[in-house]
Amino acid sequence: MTKAAELGAPVLKRTCSPTIVAEGDFVILHGRHSGHGLRANWIVADIVRVKQGVLVEHWDVIQDEATRESSKSGLPMFGDKFGG
Repeated sequence: MTKAAELGAPVLKRTCSPTIVAEGDFVILHGRHSGHGLRANWIVADIVRVKQGVLVEHWDVIQDEATRESSKSGLPMFGDKFGG
């Protein structure tokens, strides 16, 4: 069992191919995580800073994915389809 699982974090079963943006020392990965057994898929942005090839900082932004019914814009939060 991983340390994350021991602490009660869900195991992520599926991750859609993320969108990756990099500029200078910063890299942002934006994707959908599903299959973890929680009530909604997660939309996640991982923001990392790399210095001389070493990860030196990491932040997460995690949000439950909006459904078609709850989306204010009527658009999905990731990609061109709502998660299922």
